[in-house]
Amino acid sequence: MLTVSTGARTDVGRVRRLNEDSYVIGRRLWMVADGMGGHAAGDVASHLIAERFDRLRDAPALRRGDIETALREANTAVVGYGISHPVAQGLGSTVTGLAGISTDAGERWLVFNVGDSRVYSWLGGELTRVTVDHSEVEELIAAGALTPDEGRVHPLRNVITRSLGSRLVPEPDYVERPQVPGERFVVCSDGLNSELTDVQIAAIMAQDADPQSTADALVAAALDAGGHDNVTVVVLQIGD
Repeated sequence: MLTVSTGARTDVGRVRRLNEDSYVIGRRLWMVADGMGGHAAGDVASHLIAERFDRLRDAPALRRGDIETALREANTAVVGYGISHPVAQGLGSTVTGLAGISTDAGERWLVFNVGDSRVYSWLGGELTRVTVDHSEVEELIAAGALTPDEGRVHPLRNVITRSLGSRLVPEPDYVERPQVPGERFVVCSDGLNSELTDVQIAAIMAQDADPQSTADALVAAALDAGGHDNVTVVVLQIGD
């Protein structure tokens, strides 16, 4: 696998009292989970998911099946917590991330996603969203009923359609990608993109700072824009 340098920052924001985001940085794995706002124990849900993925932190090799298993087991853990703690029933969390996996065709990236946290790619001066939000607004945009700008202020913008914590196991999205030297990835909770447009995110990426400085700058910009939600950002720089 190509070398990877990483930076990360998480912040409770300017409005919330509790940070319900969690993240994991591993040898071949980078993940963000965002506990569902408005539900009991969202911080517990994201922590349970991170705890399951943390077992893969130092894995010398990963395959797609390892990620699929981790997502299933994380969902079971969140559901089980809700059953054993009735006051927390309804807890849930998004999860998204990037894993370096071994395939028959060689080393590749596997992007995985459940919910509305995101993975972006920065390559050749262009920002591309790799994941698709599982949300009411994203479905309306896809159907042509809303423009992206309208979606940013729509009253359903925080309603997600898939999350971990469902007894009916949600279907994750998976995207395999080649490993390209020089590419950067941003893995983030929606506290970033709910405050900053993709154009604003791209402008910060274009400054070409090191991964930690870039993560710090992205979070600082989200806070300056209002910081209405927890915000977590992991930035990866792919080397030779």
